[in-house]
Amino acid sequence: MTSSRKRSRSKSSGFGLRGLLVIGGALAVLCIVLIGWFTMAPGKMSKADAAEATTRADALLKADNATGARDLAAEAVRGDPDNEDAHIVLARALLALHEGVAAEGEIQRAVDAGYDPKAVPQWRAEAWALQGKTDKAPAEADKAPAKQHVYGLRIRARALTAASDFAGAQAALDEARHLAPDDAGVWTDTGRFRFTAGDLLGAAEASDRAVKLAPGSVDALILRGEVVRSQYGLVAALPWFEQALKRDPARHDALIEYAATLGDAGRTVDAVAATRRALDARPGSPQALYLQAVIAARAGNFDLARAILDKAGGAINDLPGVILLGGTLDLEKGDYEQAIEKLTDLVGMQPMNITARKLLAVALLRTDRARNAIDMLRPVVARADADSYALTLVARGFERIGDRDQASRYLDRASAPGVGVSTAFSADDSTATLAADAAQKPGDPDAIVPLIRALVTGGDKGAALAKAQDIAAKNPGAPGAQLVLGDMLMLLGRPGEAVAPYQKAADLRFDEPTMLRLIEALDRSGRREDAANALALFLSQNPTDIAALRLSAHWQLAAADYDAAIDSLEDIRTMIGDGDAALNAELAAAYTGAGETGTAVDFGEAAYGLSPANPAVADAYGWALFKGGDKEGALELLQKAVILAPKHPGLRWHLAQVYAALGRKAEAKVHAQAALADPGFPERAEAQALANG
Repeated sequence: MTSSRKRSRSKSSGFGLRGLLVIGGALAVLCIVLIGWFTMAPGKMSKADAAEATTRADALLKADNATGARDLAAEAVRGDPDNEDAHIVLARALLALHEGVAAEGEIQRAVDAGYDPKAVPQWRAEAWALQGKTDKAPAEADKAPAKQHVYGLRIRARALTAASDFAGAQAALDEARHLAPDDAGVWTDTGRFRFTAGDLLGAAEASDRAVKLAPGSVDALILRGEVVRSQYGLVAALPWFEQALKRDPARHDALIEYAATLGDAGRTVDAVAATRRALDARPGSPQALYLQAVIAARAGNFDLARAILDKAGGAINDLPGVILLGGTLDLEKGDYEQAIEKLTDLVGMQPMNITARKLLAVALLRTDRARNAIDMLRPVVARADADSYALTLVARGFERIGDRDQASRYLDRASAPGVGVSTAFSADDSTATLAADAAQKPGDPDAIVPLIRALVTGGDKGAALAKAQDIAAKNPGAPGAQLVLGDMLMLLGRPGEAVAPYQKAADLRFDEPTMLRLIEALDRSGRREDAANALALFLSQNPTDIAALRLSAHWQLAAADYDAAIDSLEDIRTMIGDGDAALNAELAAAYTGAGETGTAVDFGEAAYGLSPANPAVADAYGWALFKGGDKEGALELLQKAVILAPKHPGLRWHLAQVYAALGRKAEAKVHAQAALADPGFPERAEAQALANG
């Protein structure tokens, strides 16, 4: 300690003149730099230069480069703070970039500098609408001067849409289109309104009209990208966002949509690059940080995801995606109470969000609230197509409360080789209550769909079908209305008729639920080739969709295309890891078919360790052992599989072949005949030969 102090004093005493000269020189350099910066900085341009910059900024704005216009207009404002035109151009650029607070300030500065206050109501209304002041914006938009009347109608419509006054918004847009039928901005706002209202057919038509009228309109291109993404898929949407970014490379909202689409399409490196560009355009962008957090979470780096999400602050905390991610991260960290709070809010916002329900159930189970977890999953496991994970969670809940019979029932369902046909959630209210609500809101799908569910639950399927047909006819541009009709027809065992409404829905919104419904209807109506084409089209646009990849791999296995199945299944394993019993079982089956029995046995063993009561798992493991030469080990597993699922012809056929290989012909015949009892069993000739042998 003493020597340290001595060294410190020694350095101090040696400062002297040399130190002063060094500091003096540094200050001189700093002064020169500051003088140069203030002399050459954009803020010090002359009034003439500022006027010229304003003209160029206005030209950039007209060319749909709002970011460039904003930057140049800001320079002009710094050069000549009294230039009202510079302030108004800057305000309009900020409005185009959805920066409402800053735009409102510039509008007022323009007026203070001499700009006509009667010429700005439509812009002030837009700034208010962007800030969520939807109560004030419509009246202000109505004050727009005659030459800006159409613009005012557009802003009125935006504000009313944000306030959920869809009738008022539609009326304003109808008038705007009547007055300016070839205005691309009007058609863009019309498309955005229809997209928000769920009329995807109308949104597609309006967005197509907008980009044809103004091929360089960034707003129109972004909207078109969003509509195409919904209609056709991720890959098809990318060129539209890329076109928008060619016009304005730093447009924040275009970069966010582009990054999100790239991320969902599996192009992670490109997605991260796009988020960084968005952060350059808008430092601290919560949307960009959220996307980075999602990418990190998908890669399993939860600590990084949490750190990035914390940087986003609370600006987007009320968005469903952010709530779901936050709840997931809390759950992974063990902060169960926080996860429960977030996920409970999300389920309240989105009652049919099955992912949120399952995550919330996990958190409830881990905090010894088993009954709450069961209640949370009741509407999910009430469906015939409930997934094994949800069923297992409910079973664990019943185990916790000591109800072994119910736990066994749900575990049996979780272990079954297949799932049932999808159905809608059951109704929460009485039919009479829901009928009264629907009568008060004629033509409103949100009111009629619960009534349809109640009619189905009450056994009146004929009335439910009539309601579904009516809602589909009255809402031809709403994919949800078409799906309701398709679901009803599937419930009535009419898959061939369900194809048409499902195809209409897919033409409007080709997402995963619609794809799965369409493919199921096509397959069950004997149109496997059409189903395969629909699946291939979906995968071409959504190459990382797990459900589509699993279905594709399943069909590849059924077609004995083992190499292709291995590729698909290994892609899935890369994305979700090794903890999925069904995936490991299918990998075992694929590698067995490809003749790689050593690898097949490894995957079969892994699957069996995860789910020993699953007959499909026992079968895959046993068949891999059989093909690898372990007949006795195979026999034990395949006997267990048949005990668990005695009506499954494939399991019976595998067991028959093992018995035959062991010389137990009588038992082999019994199981071969059991397989043949199923008219859909494909390997009939081989089984018939064994049964007759």
